Amino acid sequence: MLGLAGLACVFVMVFGGYMMAGGKLDIIMKSLPFEMTMIGGAAVGAFLIGNSMSEVKHTLKDIARVFKGPRWLPDDYRDLLCLLYELVRLGRQNAVALEEHIENPEESEIFREYPKILSDKEATAMICDTLRAISMNYDDPHQVEEILGQRIEENLHHTLHPSHALQAMADGLPALGIVAAVLGVIKTMGSIDQPPEVLGKLIGGALVGTFLGVFLAYGVVGPFAVRLKALGEQDAYFYGLIQEVLVANLHNHATNICIEVGRQSTPTHIRPSFAELEDALKARRAA
Repeated sequence: MLGLAGLACVFVMVFGGYMMAGGKLDIIMKSLPFEMTMIGGAAVGAFLIGNSMSEVKHTLKDIARVFKGPRWLPDDYRDLLCLLYELVRLGRQNAVALEEHIENPEESEIFREYPKILSDKEATAMICDTLRAISMNYDDPHQVEEILGQRIEENLHHTLHPSHALQAMADGLPALGIVAAVLGVIKTMGSIDQPPEVLGKLIGGALVGTFLGVFLAYGVVGPFAVRLKALGEQDAYFYGLIQEVLVANLHNHATNICIEVGRQSTPTHIRPSFAELEDALKARRAA
């Protein structure tokens, strides 16, 4: 909702201010289809050249996140802590019983209590792979922390690709606007024998290209790229929480301490309160 409000504000303030200053939309609207074809088409073409098909699909899918917001909400961090609590506690009580949950999480009664987490293949795989490695005595806390850190970094790099792709497009749009403007000037020079009122409209139409390239770069595409980067970095905290809890478990801290380490490592604006988490854990223990 905030993204839609911001986008509307950009258009209303720019074009509203232009009209309040006495500007007329006739020249812009007449030139817009042609300028948009040149600038937008060239930008899309360059985007397709610079990215694979999977990356193009990833970017198109992620654009909707600008308006939807982050994938993981505060309640999801609470649920993740509850899930990790149950798995760590079960692993310490009965390692054999834990195996059936981490070998087939889709059929696990514990995982199925948290369908949103289960639907994320990376989060589920990170939890199961680490617990499986621990069961095979691969339990050096420092090595596990390093491996999980590399995995999170690689996942973040993949997540941020749409942001980088859109930022590259935003960086190129002003230059493409100049290209369209130059073509407009060439067209104008071909009509140099026309009266001033005709030349004025032709020059105005050519300048629409420069305006459009800069406007799309800094008013639309650039902010989209910045927003996607912020969302990707925020969602990475979810996987960082998994790392913190499982590494704390390898240090043989009490289960409650491991969960508290994960809670404390979560940023303030998405961190569940101690009382909220305690109530959720009590409900899970009672269940």
